[in-house]
Amino acid sequence: MPYRAPLADFRFILDHVAGFDAVAATELFAEATPETVEAILGEAGKLCENVLAPLQREGDLKPATLENGVVRTTPGFAEAYRQIAEGGWVAISADPEHGGMGLPLTVATAVNDMMSAACLSLQLNPLMTQGQIEALEHHASEELKALYLPKLVSGEWCGTMNLTEPQAGSDVGALRSKAEPNGNGTYAITGQKVFISWGDNDFSENVCHLVLARLPDGAPGTKGISLFLVPKFIPDENGNPGRRNSLGVVSLEHKMGLHGSPTAVMQYDGATGWMVGAPHGGMKAMFTMMNNARLGVGVQGIGVAEGAYQHALAYALDRKQGNTPVEGGSGTIVDHADVRRMLATMKAETFAARAIALNLAVALDMARATGEADWAARAALLTPIAKAYGTDTGINVASLGMQVHGGMGFIEETGAAQYLRDVRVTAIYEGTNGIQAMDLVGRKMMDNGEAACRQIEEIQTGAEAARASLPALAEDVWNAAEAMREGTEALVAQGLNDRFAGAVPFLRAFALVLGAHYHLRAAVAEGTQGGPRTRLAAFFIKRLLPEHAALLAHAREGAADLYALSPEDLSA
Repeated sequence: MPYRAPLADFRFILDHVAGFDAVAATELFAEATPETVEAILGEAGKLCENVLAPLQREGDLKPATLENGVVRTTPGFAEAYRQIAEGGWVAISADPEHGGMGLPLTVATAVNDMMSAACLSLQLNPLMTQGQIEALEHHASEELKALYLPKLVSGEWCGTMNLTEPQAGSDVGALRSKAEPNGNGTYAITGQKVFISWGDNDFSENVCHLVLARLPDGAPGTKGISLFLVPKFIPDENGNPGRRNSLGVVSLEHKMGLHGSPTAVMQYDGATGWMVGAPHGGMKAMFTMMNNARLGVGVQGIGVAEGAYQHALAYALDRKQGNTPVEGGSGTIVDHADVRRMLATMKAETFAARAIALNLAVALDMARATGEADWAARAALLTPIAKAYGTDTGINVASLGMQVHGGMGFIEETGAAQYLRDVRVTAIYEGTNGIQAMDLVGRKMMDNGEAACRQIEEIQTGAEAARASLPALAEDVWNAAEAMREGTEALVAQGLNDRFAGAVPFLRAFALVLGAHYHLRAAVAEGTQGGPRTRLAAFFIKRLLPEHAALLAHAREGAADLYALSPEDLSA
């Protein structure tokens, strides 16, 4: 499927919407100059357009298979992965001490966006490794770092996350996998894990699994869980893959989409593993990896939205069907008002979601570079919003893309349906979007909404500044932010389960107000000539932003009416 990397969009958002100049001004990221970032994104764009995008359809039609315990990947994936690894794209933001580029997470986020749009099935592989690198950098012993990080950074070895078990999905504390000390500093890991993305492959020398398991003295629940590094092949005295560990792929899941990405059921039978972090500190170590993974998954949704939009736009500019009253039109379906509405919605929501994600990435980079608590609080607030809104946008845009195609969207040969099938799972993994919303209204509101109100104040300050050039749009954004403030105050006054009942609409309302803020900022940066970014901002603010009012009304209702409906009522 053809794909064009939206480099101008990234450059504009970094320069005018996300405030990336603050990141480049820090001592830690001083090498991330505009010229360097532009060159890196340009090269990544070429890789995505010329190498990954041609494999998008291949992964769907020729999925990964399991043959006699060996995973066989889609033809072409191995060669493409080698180009990803050799280009250094696996570890853009990893520590240079172990071979990484040491660039800001913001740059890696933009690259992951493009890779997700081009071929999400393959992009999942380096994303898993990136998360493992981060967890090891923060929590592993020096010996483990020295042995594993150079191999993971180079892409010679791949990494995975093993959390879920058949009886322990969102309730991770219900896991049964166990870890018995071997008496030599290693542990025997036994148990079964499910839904393991890229649990194995046929193109890397080793696959390193981060596995959650419980020590014999581990308390019930999440507090008794530890984290272990369990390689497919145990490294020998020279650090090369040695004997095969006692683990393997039991089966591959038959999935709705992402056919090129093998999702494995993994079995561990006394496999040798090494502890990462402190005993019973597995969740802390894993969350180091998962928080940034949530940004990564949100960006997967945004990337797919971009790909689906480009696919639908190309069709709309070519397909001729019916007549419209538009004078001087193209004669294609893009002249139809409803098709124009769908395309505008796709483009506007993709921009909003991308701006939220890149602002989160900037906050994470600034928190790391400065150690300032306000940046960390901002990042914590934006994380569930970026994950949920990014993936919801991917799903919504992919669905609209099918609709633009009309009946042909339901025909697999057009490729429109693949985007929706592939992206649908992103709203489920790394914490379902409902869990993200509960995190926002629960854990992230333990400060009585102070971080949220600081963000809202920033939105209103931006709207005040925009009144001189774009008064109508600025007024709408200011009023929406004020409604968000009132909604936040009402939310924190509720009991926890009442908050949970309205969590999803509250998160979407917050995302729409943030998206309007970033669209307005883009319009102001473009100038007063009323260019394409200003016109897109007007569409988002006038047509999509008003939804926030109904969403906040929903969020205020609490939980009583939900529980007034009994299981019998629901079954009637």
